[in-house]
Amino acid sequence: MLHDKRILLIIGGGIAAYKALELIRLLRGAGAVVTPVMTRAAGEFVTPLSVAALAGETVHGALFDLTAEAEMGHIQLSRVADLIVVAPATAHLMARAAAGLSDDLATTLLLATDTPVLIAPAMNVRMWDHPATQRNLAVLMADGVAFVGPDVGDMACGEHGPGRLAEPAAILAAIVQRLSPGPLRGRHVIVTSGPTHEPIDPVRYIANRSSGAQGTAIGRALVAAGATVTFVTGPAVVPPPADTTLVRVETAQAMHDAVMAALPADAVVCAAAVADWRVANAGAQKMKKSVDGLPVLTFAENPDILAAVSRLGDGRPALVVGFAAETQDVTRLATQKRARKGCDWIVANDVSAGTCIMGGTENAVTLVTDAGAEDWPRMGKDAVAERLVARMVDVLTAVTP
Repeated sequence: MLHDKRILLIIGGGIAAYKALELIRLLRGAGAVVTPVMTRAAGEFVTPLSVAALAGETVHGALFDLTAEAEMGHIQLSRVADLIVVAPATAHLMARAAAGLSDDLATTLLLATDTPVLIAPAMNVRMWDHPATQRNLAVLMADGVAFVGPDVGDMACGEHGPGRLAEPAAILAAIVQRLSPGPLRGRHVIVTSGPTHEPIDPVRYIANRSSGAQGTAIGRALVAAGATVTFVTGPAVVPPPADTTLVRVETAQAMHDAVMAALPADAVVCAAAVADWRVANAGAQKMKKSVDGLPVLTFAENPDILAAVSRLGDGRPALVVGFAAETQDVTRLATQKRARKGCDWIVANDVSAGTCIMGGTENAVTLVTDAGAEDWPRMGKDAVAERLVARMVDVLTAVTP
């Protein structure tokens, strides 16, 4: 799978560093050449001798190695690799990478390269959920860094939640995916994401609580699968995925127009939480309080993007996927929506109070197709995206481009 591919493996400190040994074994078994780099903290958990023995290569660790730096070794290491993998990546290592620091060999390699980077985080659940880590994650994603994991599970500290290092086999699969042409190479997919903002006046608007996280995850998964992605996003909280054609919009009408302009496409994924209505009598100036009473807002129906794409005649995408965010009777309402809109699939979820789905990092969905409803377990939004895209691959690769 990885014959003669060169992997620069940066091993960060943390209890999960021992899994890097298994990852090296898997990489070499797949035919890759592994060049290991260890941070100083990594040496507290695994020995350089063990890493070198498994990799069959010298372990690099010192930024100011006289022999290596005589040939600008930190530049050469980062430039000859096909992929840089950081596993495990601690919160500290991610923070330094996001800030563009270069105070050791690992961060210098990450800064002195244009080679693709794949990061596998591992840390305590509270550290992963901390706003600072989530900000750093967003920065790195916006810079084009790919991520695998973290998994949800029991921690060495006794806590449970997201933060476990992805299993070595999953990291290997992500590496293979990044270095292969991808099953959707040559396919064009349009993804809508985030909320829409419908103006009441120049100051106020109607919106919803969508962060855009699930749409962004789907965009990333499609790019990783080799697709050419047009990403049409409303004003989302989460940064858009890298390596896509990005179209930013505000309103449902603008999103509709952008999707229609981006056609033709092999598939369309309508993950955006589009406002059903807009204010027909939106004020040209800021509405003021009045002694005459409250202002009366008149609503008009917004264009139905999912139905419009689903009902295209010639040029209809081979696969049209919609989303349904419900607060009750999820499967029944999603099944009715699929029939009403005419789309192929509906990805439905329960966003009622207490689920922490809308705006959160996890999702629990039901995939509704012509074969029925399929409940998926609760998982991270990246995992949902990867599973959905894998199903899309099955359909799209069976269709002649």
